Amino acid sequence: MNDDQNPDRPHSESDSRFDPELARERLANGESHRRADRDLEFLDQPELRPVRLQLEYLKPELAFEKLGIRSTIVVFGSSTLIDPETAQRQLEAAERAFQIAPEDERANERLQRARSALAKSHYYAIARELGRRIGRYGEGPLDNRLVVATGGGPGAMEAANRGAHDVGAVSVGLNITLPSEQQPNPYVTPELSFQFRYFALRKLHLVMRARALVTFPGGFGTLDEIFETLCLIQTGKREPLPVILVCADFWKSAIDFNYLCNEHMIKEADLKLFQYAESADEIMSLIEGWYASRGRSPIA
Repeated sequence: MNDDQNPDRPHSESDSRFDPELARERLANGESHRRADRDLEFLDQPELRPVRLQLEYLKPELAFEKLGIRSTIVVFGSSTLIDPETAQRQLEAAERAFQIAPEDERANERLQRARSALAKSHYYAIARELGRRIGRYGEGPLDNRLVVATGGGPGAMEAANRGAHDVGAVSVGLNITLPSEQQPNPYVTPELSFQFRYFALRKLHLVMRARALVTFPGGFGTLDEIFETLCLIQTGKREPLPVILVCADFWKSAIDFNYLCNEHMIKEADLKLFQYAESADEIMSLIEGWYASRGRSPIA
């Protein structure tokens, strides 16, 4: 191809085939001309990771400042927990299906899952009541100094956000992009519903202004939050705070802390970094008592 056939070569003003308007339009719509802060492909490059990290820090930070949010009580737990009413309806439907086809393995499995879901649904009820209690804390639902903060997903997190929503209080949801897309639960305050790319920044915002961590029965994600927080406290990377594990039977079976202590993997004093609770009343009493013993308030 010679220069006359190359459409991308520079044109002189005397070139009769050069169309300035067409060239202007091509330039205006070109990738390089796109403003950097609106160029998603540019921002998605590995070299822009420091910028993305800063943006993920600043976006929630500015929103919290705007709404006067100083402190949070973080609630975590399994995303599979459902409310007692829904669990009861699902069990009744599973029982009917099993009665029709008692030899069907899928019907039997569905029945067992429904029974398990109903047995665990009281955790959802406790988390919802806890959300109500936090929502009314301080000077009432309009007092944003201490609010519920969750991972923004379903289950125990939804329950806590829902409790705050019940009493007209704001609450935070810090969701994260996952391979299996997770939608934010509908009870998070719209102005406080955030989606993160990086677990590190999500954890930072969950922990940095937390006045307590309340963990309901859960899996890897919940365990991650527990051990992350305990490690930060143990190593002095953040000031101590109440870490409350809801349902002692579950957690003592899931994690043998005494074994770790007996094996000299942790110190006996580390066993005092967390407490167990069984109800919303007990959770709030432990939090208030922890701060009262230090002459402080959960509200910073």
